[in-house]
Amino acid sequence: MSKMSEYDVVIVGAGHNGLTCAGYLARSGLSVKVVEQRHIVGGAAVTEEFHPGFRNSICSYTVSLLNPKIVSDLELNRYGLNITTRDYSSLTLGHDNKFIHLTKDEERNARQIARYCQKDAEGFHAMEVVLEQVADVLRDLVLETPPNVGGGLMDAFRAGKIANRVRKLSPELQRETIKLFTMSVADYLAEWIDGETLSGAWVYVALVGNMQSIYAPGSAYVLLHHMFGEVNGIKGAWGHAQGGMGSITQAMAKSAEAHGVDIEVNAPVADVIIKNGVARGVRLQDGREIHARVVAANTNPKLLFNKLVDSQHVPASFSREMSNYRCRSGSLRMNLALSGLPDFSCLEKEQDREPFLRGSILLSPSKAYAETAYSEAIATGWSKAPMVEMFIPSLYDDSLAPKGQHVMSMFCQHFNPELPEGQNWDDIKEQVADQIIDTVAQYAPNLKDIILGRMVLTPLDLERDFGLVGGDIFHGCLHMDQTFAMRPTAGYANYRMPVANLYLCGAGAHPGGGVTGCPGHNAAKEILKDFRWHRVA
Repeated sequence: MSKMSEYDVVIVGAGHNGLTCAGYLARSGLSVKVVEQRHIVGGAAVTEEFHPGFRNSICSYTVSLLNPKIVSDLELNRYGLNITTRDYSSLTLGHDNKFIHLTKDEERNARQIARYCQKDAEGFHAMEVVLEQVADVLRDLVLETPPNVGGGLMDAFRAGKIANRVRKLSPELQRETIKLFTMSVADYLAEWIDGETLSGAWVYVALVGNMQSIYAPGSAYVLLHHMFGEVNGIKGAWGHAQGGMGSITQAMAKSAEAHGVDIEVNAPVADVIIKNGVARGVRLQDGREIHARVVAANTNPKLLFNKLVDSQHVPASFSREMSNYRCRSGSLRMNLALSGLPDFSCLEKEQDREPFLRGSILLSPSKAYAETAYSEAIATGWSKAPMVEMFIPSLYDDSLAPKGQHVMSMFCQHFNPELPEGQNWDDIKEQVADQIIDTVAQYAPNLKDIILGRMVLTPLDLERDFGLVGGDIFHGCLHMDQTFAMRPTAGYANYRMPVANLYLCGAGAHPGGGVTGCPGHNAAKEILKDFRWHRVA
């Protein structure tokens, strides 16, 4: 190996996609170095103590989209990963003590829904069937390289394969597919269901990490994005990684290291070394240089090209696209240490309340509530009555909290990374957190009494601590002009960036955000192809 190439590949960022990419490359015989700015591997998929004796998945918080092929290929179970399939349970808190609790029991679900709107029971089931059927046909696309806009013969072939797959759908399902990619979530849901509580729940699904109006064209697509998951062989299931989400990335790191990957933490990158238009490694902030034949970036593309790669090395049109690349998921994460379980007023007539708390608990009572949360965030920077998804993982995993006590994840929308002039997230952080607690306490009056401690991650914290530009958990908005062949921008959807030997392996590439591992898998496939065909300069 030459002095200029101490490694075949250096990967920037030890998040789950970077580790996935490293694992595949190392198993194919390449020498790989991974550098990570934080003190721990995992990126946003980490488990950390946030209050004495209380641990939680402090950013990403549940298993739903982690691709089973990656779990198998990298032998993650062998390296300590244990995913428990969660009981399917969704409790939506409505106005005036209304609630809908959905489980796997379809007859029970129909009765729950019919309490408020009889015809919604049939409409909801029909909608679920459509979403599942469309997702089944499109699910495999997450492990395929998209065709490049304006590309060559291979790109035309890829486009043809996709067209053939969609053609297998019935005319009715083709119609629904087009609707899902073009309609607003409010209008799409209105074709199936009317009830405000049920509509509020499904609007939230489309707005997880998606700061958009419910009337924005194309916002219905995110409903589909969240249907691609599979846990323990069950499509659409949700799971809990024992030990928290960090156990996923710890298993990935152990798997990679077992195949020779060199992982270094506390190693922030200053810039990508580019010589004669070719990426040749990275320069760390401590001044050290790590040379490699290929650089793969598990970073937000906006961060990569606005901070780590000088604009002189890329076409002006590409630089402009990256400057305008939208990163605004509108998310705030809070972790609570609790002395007991929250007592929701709507469940006061239920003798055994714990089964209602074993899944997601949604505070999104109606479409109007969701739209107000968005409009407030646009006008004032943050919602005074936010949508909140709660999950209590300690009901599945007693290693996370002392006996009899609990941890609760709170995923909150909408919180604008861009505040009005004169405001700063550090200054209003505790005020905003108090407002969120006050909002939830209207539905669970004992909440304030059982809180022992909390950890709050604003959009600024998510950017500063985890490299999530704009606090965007998906490395870029999942809008139609930033998905599939347009991610991160047209002409560069095949993981190869406009600098030779520089690849994008993070969620800013197809298929986007969520703890999937798919961008890392797909980027590794393209990198290996280029090594195999001697295309690496």
